[in-house]
Amino acid sequence: MEKILITTSFGLESLVKRQLQEENFKNIKVDNGMLTINGSLKDMAYLNLSLREADRVYLEIKSFEAKTFDELFEKMKAIDWFDYIREDDNFMVNARTFKSKLHSIPSIQSIGEKAVIESLRRKYKIGTFKKTNARVKIELMIEKNVVSVCFDTSGDGLHKRGYREDSVKAPLRENLAAALVDLSFYKYDRFLVDGFCGSGTILIEAARKERGILPGIDRNFDFTKYLFFNTEEFEKIKKEAYERIDFSKKLNILGSDISKRAIELSKINALNAGVEEDITFINNNFKDINLRDNYGIFISNPPYGERLSRFDTKEVNNLINNKFKKLSTWSLFIISSDKNIDKNIKKRLSKKRKLYNGGQKVDLYQYFGKKAQI
Repeated sequence: MEKILITTSFGLESLVKRQLQEENFKNIKVDNGMLTINGSLKDMAYLNLSLREADRVYLEIKSFEAKTFDELFEKMKAIDWFDYIREDDNFMVNARTFKSKLHSIPSIQSIGEKAVIESLRRKYKIGTFKKTNARVKIELMIEKNVVSVCFDTSGDGLHKRGYREDSVKAPLRENLAAALVDLSFYKYDRFLVDGFCGSGTILIEAARKERGILPGIDRNFDFTKYLFFNTEEFEKIKKEAYERIDFSKKLNILGSDISKRAIELSKINALNAGVEEDITFINNNFKDINLRDNYGIFISNPPYGERLSRFDTKEVNNLINNKFKKLSTWSLFIISSDKNIDKNIKKRLSKKRKLYNGGQKVDLYQYFGKKAQI
């Protein structure tokens, strides 16, 4: 079994853990922004395809203690890197360090790369590595003097699903949008609305989840070109994932935005994501959208701060308040860095959760509606 490390934004660890449990992974270790499990190379590949809220998936190949740069160099050089890297692979070394004697990231990266080169020369017998082949990202994670030597199997961050051609200003990351959907416990039999949908990311993530379309099914991953990975196995995993997509459900999802360009982008993105028939996008002001008190779900990233443009913050908050003040069965999930939302929306706040969109701190305001009578 291999040691697999999964990174995620602060605040999303519990969601990643919940999905891992749903996939029957055991002995999940959770730390700030990091989850660790044991699994196979096949598991690593599947997790890259399927994890909704994760940032990256790493594969650990070695762990050791190092308190000096000499110790780091010798222990890195002792690894048989030629078992993992071809002579023309474009290998690079990144580093992160926490509470360790080795704290200079540029020095760690430089010494790590020199050690890899010395190891590779034991087999390849060349002076210069041209690095013209596939990208191989090596990550040195050092915490309290313990070095975890890993491969970044994802390559580009997992929030890059591959369906978004363009976006509006200050877009919501796809994995954070997926987190909002998971936190709302949205299911296909509920009416889902985003009145400020921007490029449609929240609604697209919701539709893809209900269809069973894996988040990474449209993109490429670095591990598929690694020397030690069987690409035929990955193609089999992807084929099985396509076969599991569920087209039988009827989804009722609506997105509106005052920006014509945003709606055009939403439609293109939904088409690329394979859910264009599941979402209705309309170019309209949210105040003119008629809603019934039918236990719907509202998930949105309304304009605020740098996203404000033509909007006034209080005006947007009041619009949301007026729209839902008489709709007691609706549940609202609003993400924003605006601290006045709860002052302007006259509903009882059920929960408030701190999250991050990229590096920006935001809060998720959750207002739960009345439950349906059974």
